Amino acid sequence: MRRGLWYSLALCLVIMLFGGAGFWLLEPRVITLQDGLWLAFTTAATVGYGDMVPHTHAGRVFAVLMVLLGLSVLSLVTASLAAIFVEQEVEDEVVAGEKQIEHELMREIRALRAQVSALDARLNQHPAAAAQPPEQARP
Repeated sequence: MRRGLWYSLALCLVIMLFGGAGFWLLEPRVITLQDGLWLAFTTAATVGYGDMVPHTHAGRVFAVLMVLLGLSVLSLVTASLAAIFVEQEVEDEVVAGEKQIEHELMREIRALRAQVSALDARLNQHPAAAAQPPEQARP
């Protein structure tokens, strides 16, 4: 499951780099690649602070693409993180359940040993009774 998180983060990084470069090339007001990366992140995360916005038609179309890609990829990252936490909780519950079953089995084994010891003691007290065959039921 952790591998899925790393793949999601890598994909997110690639999309953010692609988006930053795209805004840097398409928007005349985006002067540096750093500004393009910031615009790509705020657009993909649908934060939209308003400090930088696309002004050209090409930049706006690219922003729509970034929103769709950003929502998809950031949802994958969030889902991967949630899956890690849920997986850990399930593992903890399974371990606790297994320990409970183990304790119950050990208690049953002790009870069976006590019964076998009691039966053995009864048989040793009456050796003649142990040598006799059990009564057969008559039809």
